Amino acid sequence: MSSEIKKVFVETVVCAGAPGKEARFMRMLESRQTYKRRQEGCLAAWTGTSIDGAGMVLVQSVFVDNNAWKRISDEVMKALDSKDGGMESVLAGPPLVGMFEIDPEKLRLPQ
Repeated sequence: MSSEIKKVFVETVVCAGAPGKEARFMRMLESRQTYKRRQEGCLAAWTGTSIDGAGMVLVQSVFVDNNAWKRISDEVMKALDSKDGGMESVLAGPPLVGMFEIDPEKLRLPQ
């Protein structure tokens, strides 16, 4: 990783798909994470599902800075939300969202 990056921004979302819409929910999440990974300024993006079968999903993305997060989030809205209507219709309820500033040395990100 570039030594000039002092802190990275990690976006963390915990959410679940609406009943009967779980498959579409997961496809939409994965398409957004794939899109983010292709953008300059996104260092990594992934999803993880809960191991207890509760349907909770962890969605995390790592950005070089706040500007990259904002730019990429805006691009996702323009490119994907405008085509598929956005995530709101497939969410079980409001997601828990947080943005965290982390020392990149604490993460094992690709160079």
